[in-house]
Amino acid sequence: MARGQQKIQAREKAQKLAEAKAGGKSQFSARAAGLKAVCQVCKNPCANYKTLVQHMGAKHPNAPVPSEESLAL
Repeated sequence: MARGQQKIQAREKAQKLAEAKAGGKSQFSARAAGLKAVCQVCKNPCANYKTLVQHMGAKHPNAPVPSEESLAL
């Protein structure tokens, strides 16, 4: 019955591996929580006011940049 014990151990090892993979390591929710400023023109999320100003200068040069207080970060 040596093979029977190996089967049990292999099954337990496979089950532990499956449980470890099931959790996942996605960072989508953490990234979404970190994006606080939103462009009023195209609704693009930005991490902070500084990146929003850079975005507005590059993508919407003719649009006025909103003040930092109006964003309520």
